[in-house]
Amino acid sequence: MVLNQGPLPQSMPTMPKAHVIGLGKSGIAAARLLKREGWEVELGDRNTSLDLLKQQQELAIEQITVKLGYSLELNDSDLPQLIVVSPGVPWDIPVLIQARELGIKTIGEMELAWQHLQSVPWVGITGTNGKTTTTALIAAIFQQAGLNAPACGNIGYAACEVALSVGNQGQINSETSPSSSDNQIDWVIAELSSYQIESSSSLAPRIGVWTTFTPDHLSRHKTLENYYNIKAHLLRQSQLQVFNGDDPYLRKVGASDWFDAYWTSVKGKDDLIGSQGYYIEDGWVVEKLNANSQPERIVEVSALRMVGEHNQQNLLMSVAAARLAGIDQDAIVRAISTFGGVPHRLEHICTWEGIDFINDSKATNYDAAEVGLVSVKSPVILIAGGEAKAGDDTNWIAKIKDKAACVLLIGAAAPAFAKKLQEEGYQNYEIVETMEKAVPRSAELAKHYQASVVLLSPACASFDQYANFEQRGDHFRQLCLELGKG
Repeated sequence: MVLNQGPLPQSMPTMPKAHVIGLGKSGIAAARLLKREGWEVELGDRNTSLDLLKQQQELAIEQITVKLGYSLELNDSDLPQLIVVSPGVPWDIPVLIQARELGIKTIGEMELAWQHLQSVPWVGITGTNGKTTTTALIAAIFQQAGLNAPACGNIGYAACEVALSVGNQGQINSETSPSSSDNQIDWVIAELSSYQIESSSSLAPRIGVWTTFTPDHLSRHKTLENYYNIKAHLLRQSQLQVFNGDDPYLRKVGASDWFDAYWTSVKGKDDLIGSQGYYIEDGWVVEKLNANSQPERIVEVSALRMVGEHNQQNLLMSVAAARLAGIDQDAIVRAISTFGGVPHRLEHICTWEGIDFINDSKATNYDAAEVGLVSVKSPVILIAGGEAKAGDDTNWIAKIKDKAACVLLIGAAAPAFAKKLQEEGYQNYEIVETMEKAVPRSAELAKHYQASVVLLSPACASFDQYANFEQRGDHFRQLCLELGKG
């Protein structure tokens, strides 16, 4: 892992040149941020499609050069002074190794955002599993407390989108803001993958949260030790650390590496590492800040609408982050009581060959379906359709164009949705009519587009094919699990 490479160049005799790798949401946001800061920006992507060509034309209007079907080469004299890497791009590909050898500053999109937002306190959440739920719950608590705390990274907005929304004095730009508030951004709540941490050496959150640790991404990181050290770097950079004390690996290394952190345990205070942390006792989340403090009950576990012990752990870590940020008990109780982590609402069904299948059948209108798209990683294969409802589909379609590699259309609304998508310049859709056809086809397309998520988020009622949205979600679940068995 490459450590601190120093601040971005502040001034040069001619306009500095930056190259951004990856024409996804993060790459586009990074390119726009650099352009705003006075860089000559070139954005490259090895893929090409009608959608990418449309994005190329749109960015050309902003004087951002986009090269499709292109891989960066560093063979000419007109080399960039800066290379920004999108989250999905491996950090050790030959051209990035060569760039660092040539002294070209090379950073991730998250690092670029950090360099523009480091005056704002961050909560950084990492871990093999549980990041998204924990990030969403933390953001919900902070927002319930009246704080402008957008979620970004692997959830919600690209980090550079948040940076773009902030003016030079930390004030939100209302035209591009991820928040409707007119106040300053109070906190950044960032879900951070190992890929993003690896390319963001100076990122230093106020609060770091480590949810779980199991072998993952070893084809990229090679060894478990490398994978651990990348995530540990984020926590070492954090002023305050929160750890899942019930995770076997983290617990094993905790006493030696992280004894002074805040540990959590669903099993009670006797299972805490050290003298401070958060645990469950008699149905309550309990806070103990140090060896001399009295335990304090914060919220009843029964307020949480998500089932499962893993979600109780997510609850503990979220409460810990909120309390360490100074959020009062009432706001925490209100947020947890209303947090919508329920079946059929962004419900993780299974992971098959690296693809997460997410059931969002409860999204029966455009607004709910837009939230579903915002909440998952991109690119996504979207399954949508059913019995259409009246409403404004503008933002939903915009989010489809932003995040969906392909849309599979089912039910009575499929022809109308197909026509609408085509009118809006989105071509990557297929009418498959039924869920039986949609699920296996989504798996094929996810592999083709290297999408990490298949999302059922219909934006429609279910009554054309099902008794209710629950039955539709249950059918999706059944087909996904059968796919896994097959």
